[in-house]
Amino acid sequence: MAELKDQLSLLGRHTEYKQDYAPDVLEAFDNKHPGNDYWVRFNCPEFTSLCPITGQPDFAEIRIAYLPDVKMVESKSLKLYLFSFRNHGAFHEDCVNIIMKDLIQLMNPKYIEVTGILPRGGISIYPFANYGRPGTSYEEMARFRMMHHDLNG
Repeated sequence: MAELKDQLSLLGRHTEYKQDYAPDVLEAFDNKHPGNDYWVRFNCPEFTSLCPITGQPDFAEIRIAYLPDVKMVESKSLKLYLFSFRNHGAFHEDCVNIIMKDLIQLMNPKYIEVTGILPRGGISIYPFANYGRPGTSYEEMARFRMMHHDLNG
């Protein structure tokens, strides 16, 4: 395993906030317990993007939960990545899927799910996307959790 300081470039350094969607800020580090199944959860209660039609800000809470394998996402890079959606024109349903796919590409987790909790114009919307590594029990877990997902967030 490489040293953490050799794997990460953002932590402990000056923070630069990207002005538009920036998946390149995501960083991963080695999981010290790849043989264990355990949950890692993140909650971003102040997520914003721009409505692609009106250009107005859309506010949401984004929840991310995953079972890591060899790599894990570094939290500061995840925060900067999520902040990069601030000026990005996309519905939250799209953002939830983009976030999940970018994290899959970064880490190749065993399992991941991303949920949005969106109070929008007097109606709440709860997009949910998940993935389990194909050909494994995690793929079955993804099917099960999708079929039995609590749509109330």
